[in-house]
Amino acid sequence: MKLFDMSDTSEIKVDDPGLKGYISIEPRLLAKSHGRMRARFSKSKMNVVERFITHLGIPGHRGKKHKVMTSHASGKYNKNAKIMIETMKEIERKTGKNPVQVIIKAIEHSAPRDGVTVIEYGGARYPQAVDLSPSRRVDLAIRLLIHGAYDKAFNKKANIIQGLVSEIVAASQNLPESLAVQKKNESEKQADSAR
Repeated sequence: MKLFDMSDTSEIKVDDPGLKGYISIEPRLLAKSHGRMRARFSKSKMNVVERFITHLGIPGHRGKKHKVMTSHASGKYNKNAKIMIETMKEIERKTGKNPVQVIIKAIEHSAPRDGVTVIEYGGARYPQAVDLSPSRRVDLAIRLLIHGAYDKAFNKKANIIQGLVSEIVAASQNLPESLAVQKKNESEKQADSAR
């Protein structure tokens, strides 16, 4: 079975051993779970393209601020699914590769391994480097890819589909033009300095 009746997922593999169990590529005609993945840790069973579609509806949260509010961020699943389908077609046309494999490569290259948390000790706060769990790595990678796509499309001539395509393709090739790859490198540098 092909995802959205266009992408064969039988030959796709995840190279990062830490993310293997957390990136689901189970083929479905329509990538929509209808809320069945609400239980804790069940996101790892949700198809990776569906996770992208659900994140497209809430792009604006950067920390505790809501910066971006666009017509693309409608929260309507069908609208977001159409954006993702057009993005996948464009990725396939541009790269000649399976778009789901390109998306998985982009997630692998933009998923940070280390992060920084704050420990309060004796009234003073100290940054402490921590290893990120695989589930959080995938969540952060998808969020950063969506943020990068919206930054490329918000108040620009490019639309959201072109922004997503350029961000995903750049991240899949591990290029520094991708915001997600930049943020990953920045996060790992901060963690190294906080050790």
